[in-house]
Amino acid sequence: MEYKISELVTKTKIPKSTILYYIREGLLPEAKKIKSNVHRYSDEHLELIQYITYMKEHFGSSNEQLKDILQNKNQSFATSSSMITPLMNTLSAIPSDAEHYTKEAFIKTFNVDEQLLERLLQDEILVPMDENDFTEKEASIMNLVAYFNAVGIDYEILKLYVFHAKALSILEHQMQTQLCDVRNDENFSTLWKIVFETLFNAKAYIFNRHTYKAFFRSLKDEVLN
Repeated sequence: MEYKISELVTKTKIPKSTILYYIREGLLPEAKKIKSNVHRYSDEHLELIQYITYMKEHFGSSNEQLKDILQNKNQSFATSSSMITPLMNTLSAIPSDAEHYTKEAFIKTFNVDEQLLERLLQDEILVPMDENDFTEKEASIMNLVAYFNAVGIDYEILKLYVFHAKALSILEHQMQTQLCDVRNDENFSTLWKIVFETLFNAKAYIFNRHTYKAFFRSLKDEVLN
């Protein structure tokens, strides 16, 4: 479907000046030129504006971040799952200013036990974003394992976390597939809200609340006994 820019403004509630700015910045493709001073915009423009707006409002994404993401998106944008790319650093809890180390530098910098490192990688308790890309996040997990070892307890609970994390990732992928199956021009924004809110709000809420309830029940039983 094609739109005049006034129609695009009405549908997205984004000012004309902002839309033209996004085009100049390379966040949006050029409009189709019908004739001099007559341009038409497509469903892709509509989807991208909705996506950009949501990412800016809820994740503080910069123009440069979004530009890089959008320029490398799958060509079949309407049915692609590639738009989850900007969530990767957030999902992996790696700050944008985090320092990255090669495996060799990581071992030297944090005085890492190489045998323990290999074991944790094999158990998938350590999951670096790349086989040669380590951060302080990996170091903190190794410290946690060291605490387990220091008190003479195996880190079996972390292995169970891995097992359940994999099961949860399958469920999340199924959710994404279901959303793609029902996607249309009208529900695009709502579908992305479901993805974002599930991954960044509902998941933490449900898990943390159940953890709280389990601890509370344990404390209550202890007091009663």
